[in-house]
Amino acid sequence: MKKIQLFLLVVISLVFVTKSFSQKGNYRISNGISLAGGITQFDITTDNFITEQGSGFAGGFFSTVDIPHQWYNISFGLQFSESNIGISARPSMLANSNPQEFIDYKLMKVQLALLLNAKIIKDHFTIDFGPMLQYNGKLELKDDSQSNYYINNYSNVTAGDISNISQFNLNGAVGASVGIKNFKLRAQYIYGFTNILKKLEDQNLNTSDGDARFKGNQNMLVLGAMVSF
Repeated sequence: MKKIQLFLLVVISLVFVTKSFSQKGNYRISNGISLAGGITQFDITTDNFITEQGSGFAGGFFSTVDIPHQWYNISFGLQFSESNIGISARPSMLANSNPQEFIDYKLMKVQLALLLNAKIIKDHFTIDFGPMLQYNGKLELKDDSQSNYYINNYSNVTAGDISNISQFNLNGAVGASVGIKNFKLRAQYIYGFTNILKKLEDQNLNTSDGDARFKGNQNMLVLGAMVSF
């Protein structure tokens, strides 16, 4: 409940910040709306599992507060994405059983972003950075018939056991946007500051032969385009 209240607090704060900027100063401050979309590469950096990064897609909308005579703009908005990741597993409980393979999971996410856009070349090139508050679903197996596969690095943890990951996470984003005033190409790297696997420690998993402490930080690269109005 506290995490939901925090999410709502951030949304309200963003609205307040926008209104505050739009009223400050003796010069005109303009707002713009942008639609963005692109492809992603996603992975989780962890010692618990052997992972393989997967591709996906992202899309969203952003509002930009253009502040004249300052070296920066401020933008905020929502980004939605579907990410894929492979995790090494085996069909048998035996650790040396074959074949061993990467089984595919997908992860749905919505990210609330507040970004500072440093104006390297006004209207053409910005460096974008700031925090993201993320809500994500569970790790969802793409093939339910693999739910009883055993996760490598463990003898008794199955593919279906690791779905219930932490669903509220805090990320940092850094990237660049380049183009003309109403159309830009954007590259963005997102790193998870919080432990997205932490909730697995509450699932009473049989980790007697492996590490009972779960730790993982997500990382995602987004390459796409943005159209502004």
